[in-house]
Amino acid sequence: MSGARGTSPAAPSGRRLLSLDGLRGWAALVVVLHHTLEIAKPYLAPASGTPVTVGSLWWWLTETPLKLASAGQEAVVVFFVLSGLVVALPAIRSTAPYSWGSFLASRFVRIYLPVWGALLLASGLIELLPREEGRVTAHSWLSDANATTVHGSILFDEATLSRYSFDIVNTLWSLRWEMVFAVLLPLYVLAARLVRRRWAAAGILAAGLTIAGFALQDGTLSYLPAFFLGTLIAANLDRYRAWAEARRSSRWFRPATLGALSVSAVCIIATWLARPVAPEGSLPSLLLTGLSVVGATGLVLLALAPTGFARGLGMRASQWLGRVSFSLYLVHVPLLVTAAFLLRDSRWPLVALLGIPVSLAVAALFQRFVEAPAHRLARRVGTAVRERGRRDGELSGCRPPARAARA
Repeated sequence: MSGARGTSPAAPSGRRLLSLDGLRGWAALVVVLHHTLEIAKPYLAPASGTPVTVGSLWWWLTETPLKLASAGQEAVVVFFVLSGLVVALPAIRSTAPYSWGSFLASRFVRIYLPVWGALLLASGLIELLPREEGRVTAHSWLSDANATTVHGSILFDEATLSRYSFDIVNTLWSLRWEMVFAVLLPLYVLAARLVRRRWAAAGILAAGLTIAGFALQDGTLSYLPAFFLGTLIAANLDRYRAWAEARRSSRWFRPATLGALSVSAVCIIATWLARPVAPEGSLPSLLLTGLSVVGATGLVLLALAPTGFARGLGMRASQWLGRVSFSLYLVHVPLLVTAAFLLRDSRWPLVALLGIPVSLAVAALFQRFVEAPAHRLARRVGTAVRERGRRDGELSGCRPPARAARA
């Protein structure tokens, strides 16, 4: 998530895909707004079992297209598709034998060091600014999903990403799936190469598995196919970009991409738009939640095409958000939750007014002093492991093929 700048929607091979950085940045901001809305929920949402009043603020924020600004779980699905693409792409494009050990060592450092930094920040805030349960609404997201004390065993579990749910930094649940994907990446790449020419059928199957996973409330089925959709895009990236570029001058290209953007947006929040007829937790609602992977894939594809959407993602503000997106994702919950406990969640407008800018500022500092050094160390570790493997291969008498040697 380094901060390359520019306006090109999709850079040539070997350079960053700038529009994807922008998409990741806006998705991270959506997660921040999602958690801000969770803090306000006890004061905006109707009582349990009471229908939402049409025209109320909660209705506007959750059952209209405005929900796109706070669709947090759906934004995480966008992250998963993006990871499937950008993490798999180097392996798919490599002309030399790919060092899976190097990748995994680098990925471990790249993920875990910022995670530990975020846990250190969150634990410090909890210890320095105690969270009194009586200051927030009982049985709310604040009281039920966020730690008020730090226990060594729980801290260890969260630091190793071995829990299914997280209380100290509760956004870490998605990084558990990121690490599962990293371990399984060779299988993803192999599968994407095998079905490269049958991408449509493979994509439909992956989306269907995700929808089934949400219906069954099974995390493995809900999230792992999203990574495969990104890997499938990576396997067909050059062909797709050439196809889109060849059609950009057509008179139907702009209206078609606008239509595709609208459909993707509707898929992202379909379960919310359907709440009046498909209540939360019902089977139709769960099935519609699974459509978020279709919307997420559509947004990624549009970000890679020569569209106005991609150009917007390449602008300076989008690129800045993209640069700090991982850090913002890690630090915003501890900061917002601390503000809510200090100020009381009844003052949620003040919590939002202070918490969101502070989260952005701290994310910028965290990116500079924690994430960026971790990224540099990850590259060095990856290089060291790759060189060690090469030396071991030479010592054992196994010489690399000529093409790899030239590379």
